[in-house]
Amino acid sequence: MQEKKNNIIRTRFAPSPTGFLHIGGLRTALYSYLYAKKHNGAFLLRIEDTDQARNVQGAVDNLINTLNWAGITFDEGPGKEGSFGPYIQSQRLDLYKKYTEQLISEKHAYYCFCSSERLDQLRQKQIAQKLPPAYDRHCRNIDPIIALEKTKSEPFVVRMKVPLTGEITFNDLIRGKITIAYKNIDDQIILKSDGFPTYHLAVVVDDKLMEISHVIRGEEWLPSTPKHLLLYEYFGWHAPEFAHLPLLLNPDRSKLSKRQGDVAVEDYRKKGFLPEALVNFVALLGWNPGDEREIFSLNELVEAFSFAHVHKAGAVFDVTKLEWMNGLYLHKKTNTEILELIKLNIDPEFETKLSLLKHEQILILINLYKDKFKVLSDLAQIIITLDQAPSEYEANGLEQFVTPETCQYLTQLIEKLKATEWNLNDLTTMIKSLVKELNIKFPNMAQPIRLALTGTITSPGIYEMLVAFGKDESLNRLTTFLKFISNKN
Repeated sequence: MQEKKNNIIRTRFAPSPTGFLHIGGLRTALYSYLYAKKHNGAFLLRIEDTDQARNVQGAVDNLINTLNWAGITFDEGPGKEGSFGPYIQSQRLDLYKKYTEQLISEKHAYYCFCSSERLDQLRQKQIAQKLPPAYDRHCRNIDPIIALEKTKSEPFVVRMKVPLTGEITFNDLIRGKITIAYKNIDDQIILKSDGFPTYHLAVVVDDKLMEISHVIRGEEWLPSTPKHLLLYEYFGWHAPEFAHLPLLLNPDRSKLSKRQGDVAVEDYRKKGFLPEALVNFVALLGWNPGDEREIFSLNELVEAFSFAHVHKAGAVFDVTKLEWMNGLYLHKKTNTEILELIKLNIDPEFETKLSLLKHEQILILINLYKDKFKVLSDLAQIIITLDQAPSEYEANGLEQFVTPETCQYLTQLIEKLKATEWNLNDLTTMIKSLVKELNIKFPNMAQPIRLALTGTITSPGIYEMLVAFGKDESLNRLTTFLKFISNKN
């Protein structure tokens, strides 16, 4: 294991500000956070924005907001006036230039003057010959003095020198011992012509200066690890430990992509998935606690997490399981908490947009429907639908439960409701008594009431629904339905 400052575990999450936070990025951040917190270490945030053409305005704020929403907070950063923010690579260009010059002076890197046209031709030739595209080291042996002079008049990049023979071996905390031959490693660009570093140089310099002890990232970065280890060796630095996480897969086992569904955390937040449910679900994408447990709080995840139980194989993103898990968390929320979550994540003006339902009525409906839905957006939509009287009635319900006698039953019901105190106990007593008096089966009264109130026969209890809508609106809906079936008959 590498030497660490004061033996402290230090991890980081280092996204590029190119849009919304990807589900895979959330998992990387989560595992980094869990590992650091389990060992009483520090979790840091770094924004890797050196590819200026791909940066999206507002993406950094969105990343931080999304991480905070998920409960993943970072511990330090170069903030001002006592605050702290993320480390930002574009604000550290002088550091990368300094270390690039060191590599050149020590003959571990060189200036490259190849034009993009030459590189394109080289790539096409290699593809035609069925060779893996790679730089042919055309500028590697230019005399350093001549090369330095050429930089004054010609555009250039800087490439690292990779040994021509031999191999490099390292240990991955998930995959074990890995050996890669140098002949399979390109002379990677480390400083671009615009003066910005590439990922490979910046990540090594920053991880060293931020004293990162463990680099946790997706397996797509595994081929880059030998390049990074070479840079650590060239600088004479101790390398961190590496853990490369398995891919996230669609149900057909293709790589998780937007073509087959939502991949941004923001998409799931807007649909009404709860942060604790999404974090719990994402934690289990490639990791398990070694037993049958599936439901974890964030603190419980901290206690349980270890790389020993992270899988090598890709993990399937099963939305059905996520919905099931979200339903468990949603059903534990109070009605008031759910309403606040709807306003926070679905629609800030949710209550004010409802013309009929008032605050207390909304809470009643939330209580009646929350066990029937798995995401907040669906729950919010049913309440919006119920805010308006039905414009049509379920055909199957009309066929099954509306008979010529139904008009008579509803007429008597409406008259008795007008004289009934509008509370759960009195409504229950009156309707049960009327059903007995009419000598009919309970569904022959209950289902027409449901149709009148909601347009369907699948609503919750009729007494609770009557209370939720209130006396005036309930009577209006029942009267409208009575007229509809009278005209139909």
